[in-house]
Amino acid sequence: MTICFFFLSISWLLIPPQSFAGSTYSRTSLPPVVSKALADQGLPADSLSVFVQQVSNSRPLLSFGASTPRNPASTIKLLTTFVALDELGPAYTWKTEVYISGQIHQGRLDGDLIVKGHGDPFLVTEYLWKLLRGLRDRGLHHIAGDLIVDNSYFESQGKDATVFDGQLYRTYNAMPDALLVNFQTIHFNFIPQTESNSVRIIATPRPANLQIKNGLRLTRGPCRGRKYRMGIRVSHLDSGVQVGFSGRYPISCGSHIWNRVVLKPTDMFYGVFKTLWNDMGGALDGRLRVGSRPEKARLLYTHESRPLAELIRGMNKFSNNVMTRQLLLTLGAEQIDAPGTEPKGIQTIMNWLKAHDLVFSGLVIDNGAGLSRISRISALSLGRFLLTTFASPYMPEFVSSMPLAGMDGTMKSRFRDGSLAGRLHAKTGSLKDVSALAGFLLSRRGRSYVVVIIQNHPDLNRLEGQAIQDTLLRWVFEQ
Repeated sequence: MTICFFFLSISWLLIPPQSFAGSTYSRTSLPPVVSKALADQGLPADSLSVFVQQVSNSRPLLSFGASTPRNPASTIKLLTTFVALDELGPAYTWKTEVYISGQIHQGRLDGDLIVKGHGDPFLVTEYLWKLLRGLRDRGLHHIAGDLIVDNSYFESQGKDATVFDGQLYRTYNAMPDALLVNFQTIHFNFIPQTESNSVRIIATPRPANLQIKNGLRLTRGPCRGRKYRMGIRVSHLDSGVQVGFSGRYPISCGSHIWNRVVLKPTDMFYGVFKTLWNDMGGALDGRLRVGSRPEKARLLYTHESRPLAELIRGMNKFSNNVMTRQLLLTLGAEQIDAPGTEPKGIQTIMNWLKAHDLVFSGLVIDNGAGLSRISRISALSLGRFLLTTFASPYMPEFVSSMPLAGMDGTMKSRFRDGSLAGRLHAKTGSLKDVSALAGFLLSRRGRSYVVVIIQNHPDLNRLEGQAIQDTLLRWVFEQ
């Protein structure tokens, strides 16, 4: 009996400590499979930071270079979205208010119509149509005065979007505004017309102050290389904006969409408003004016957005930059005071972190969306933050906002046919020289882990970064 007990004791000690849920084991060196993956990609180990911890443990399973602040790209959105969820509540909604400065008589407003925005990040065309339908239902058909846009709830950013990468018209560079419609984005759909040997261009939405100059030539050949060279030129006119397209468009490309930002937020709102209003049979005699709501103006209609818990799904699953920047300014306006600004939003996040005993050395938030060269956070800090969120009553709403491996968002095409499909909720981040991932993984044994991977290295590309991440995630899955 004594001998059996002795061998049982020795066997017990031979079991690796990481096998126990309550283990204090912490690895500080990379698993061999990850080191090999780095070597295969020709990347140094010191370019990588990793933090992995089971949510029920007090110490990490793996912590490698985790204290080094690095550029996290879009994974920083996790801070902005969760702090907003906790501070504003999952049922929080944005209001867009419509006022009138005169009387409505037999459907005609003898005065101005004032639209005051409060930063709705999802005022897409369909919801703007619903807002206008609300005005028509209240008897308004003819606006004899001007359309006044009041976007004073947010302070003007005073920044040039080209500062980041010089791509002024790319949608990820759209700037926040208190009255932002359709993310400030127009979808240009190019459709080959074989019978007329031309290319049809359809803009959605089609603002009334947008002109399209079509100089495309339909050609034969492959949909790439020299055969496919389209150019875009944006010219500002007194009546609005003219967008010219030139170059060759191969018929083999079929229908293709470019998403571009070509109008300022206020001009975009006015143009889409006027188009939808005219389509409804309404009339607008006046022009666009930007200014604050007159004190004597009367409230006619209020449109409410979808709740915050729904909208953070778009911010995290599809990494929508301008929506997240809208949210940061909303945080500043709601928790400190209006107008909302980036510094106020950042201060709100910092206050929340301090209140939860999360003081992070080297943390730089910048715009809250990750479209930045100066944002910094360590894998350890982001991991501690995620462990804190897991204990929150809003954890389900937060986790479900992240891309789900093999199923949706920016993780839709990863692990689609593998064992991790549906078992990893993670926010991804990618910039030039930056690859990052942070979220929650359910292992093969049913244990939940926080996983943070941040890699910064000159000329690091997206595929190299994903190869390292995928190797490490598979390793964690088997723990």
